[in-house]
Amino acid sequence: MPAPQHPRRVQIMDATAVDRALSRIAHEILEKNKTAPSLVGIRSRGVPLARRLAAKLQSLEGRGVEVGALDINLYRDDLSRVGDHPVLRRTEIPFQVDEAVLVLVDDVLFTGRTIRAALDGVMDLGRPRMIQLAVLVDRGHRELPIRADHVGKNLPTSRDERVHVRVAELDGIDVVRISGGEAR
Repeated sequence: MPAPQHPRRVQIMDATAVDRALSRIAHEILEKNKTAPSLVGIRSRGVPLARRLAAKLQSLEGRGVEVGALDINLYRDDLSRVGDHPVLRRTEIPFQVDEAVLVLVDDVLFTGRTIRAALDGVMDLGRPRMIQLAVLVDRGHRELPIRADHVGKNLPTSRDERVHVRVAELDGIDVVRISGGEAR
């Protein structure tokens, strides 16, 4: 009788790798924009990542970087599947969106539906001059024509695998793991 199959769990990035990826993204953002744009973190793990990027950009540029937080729950196209009472958190954008260059920040880019919802949320606040996307992990499997401008790590996955991002601010640890799929 074959041994039972257990889902695999593999650590992809540790705290050092996450920090390096964010440093690389900060340098790319400055290279592309010449000056630091405003950052908008997508709740929940995109917010601490955006704050860390802002700190890195400030260190490189010597001036403060504006950071906001965006809740996309009411913009989701699967809202009816989430439940009768979605958990709503605050959108806090303490700067002018009109004519701004914004970088949306999220932890994982998968189907593109979260980013579509975030774009709708931002457009309800104003009309930015440009919106870019920075993600810690791009795992592929897009369902919408969306791509990231700045990627910490490209991680090819199968559809039945899951990517778990944990950040110290919310989870007490910085780590990226993959689980699911067939045991290897």
